[in-house]
Amino acid sequence: METMELHRGRLIDHIQLVVRDLPASQKFYSAIFEVLQVPLGGTGDSYFWFDELFVSSVDSEAALGVPTGRHHLAFQARDQKMVEAFYHAALGAGGKDNGHPGERSYHPGYFAAFVLDPDGNNIEAVYHGQATRSAPSVKITF
Repeated sequence: METMELHRGRLIDHIQLVVRDLPASQKFYSAIFEVLQVPLGGTGDSYFWFDELFVSSVDSEAALGVPTGRHHLAFQARDQKMVEAFYHAALGAGGKDNGHPGERSYHPGYFAAFVLDPDGNNIEAVYHGQATRSAPSVKITF
């Protein structure tokens, strides 16, 4: 068996989005994850994935023939510049503005941008301000 390595956070194991246009979604998510410095995990005829996010077409085995619908996903950014780069990459890859980069009132230092992906899902990049992480991610090897 081939050794696999996965990276996970503490709360979410994975999220699946079922999309109408897989190539448009792959273009969109590839653009935003390039600036967020998250590498593509893998692809197949009816899916692709980045860390905890799994995206599949309606005709994939996992989708059961039904698009997911509108959801909100927030991705971590390392600083405000990364939030701004996310926003511009998303718009350049077919996303639509849903909230320019800027401070929000959720807590002091909350800096975020919001875009709608090709299926209308609300996608956010957020920088929570200066913080110290114990590790960049949890590494799982099996």
